[in-house]
Amino acid sequence: MSKRTVITLVASLFVLLLTSPIAQAADSSQLKCSTPTATVHSPMKVAQPTKKAKALPKTMIITTNCGKIVISLLGSKAPITVTSLSALARAKYFDKSFCHRLTTAETGISVLQCGDPTAKGSGSPTGWKPYKDENLPPVGPNNYPAGTLAMANSGPNTNGSQFFFVYSDTSFPQPNYTIWGKVTSGLGILTAIAEKKAYEIKSDGKAYYVADGLPVQTVSIEKVSFK
Repeated sequence: MSKRTVITLVASLFVLLLTSPIAQAADSSQLKCSTPTATVHSPMKVAQPTKKAKALPKTMIITTNCGKIVISLLGSKAPITVTSLSALARAKYFDKSFCHRLTTAETGISVLQCGDPTAKGSGSPTGWKPYKDENLPPVGPNNYPAGTLAMANSGPNTNGSQFFFVYSDTSFPQPNYTIWGKVTSGLGILTAIAEKKAYEIKSDGKAYYVADGLPVQTVSIEKVSFK
């Protein structure tokens, strides 16, 4: 961004996530968030499914400190992914974890990334082997439309627990991210979070608005349920 706003240093990653140092700069009138109960913690051990489940849930509800996000699951198109995420969710793997990354329109990619209990972007379920990509869209404009749920990864077939919400139509030149769900309620929560922008702490110990960083509005997953 051409102009960066300097804010006060916050001492640790946990405090940064719990209370954003520039949260007071954003208008909260369109978003009602409670104080998160999440903590930064090590990924828990969960038995990894060895095959797709015989019966998959149809709907996932992610309850955040900013409200509920309802997701229609694409089990027929991404069965291994939905099986894996369902196993993690039922084991409470995602509960009390932060959404650690927000990218804004300046990057051309509009996503809120979650699913890493360490909040560093490198965490994955303890002992799990990466699993294959599924339901990849073709190359083209808006191949990840607003409301899409997709897996974050470090390369082809390296899926684990991290995923992202797409809050505005996005085009990935290399569409290598498994699409496993669609937001049916709560997209407005995501767009309101995005409007508050992202930040990071620079080497001078001060926080700056950035196009790719921690969300100014702290977001935590309080629990995940199914129906």
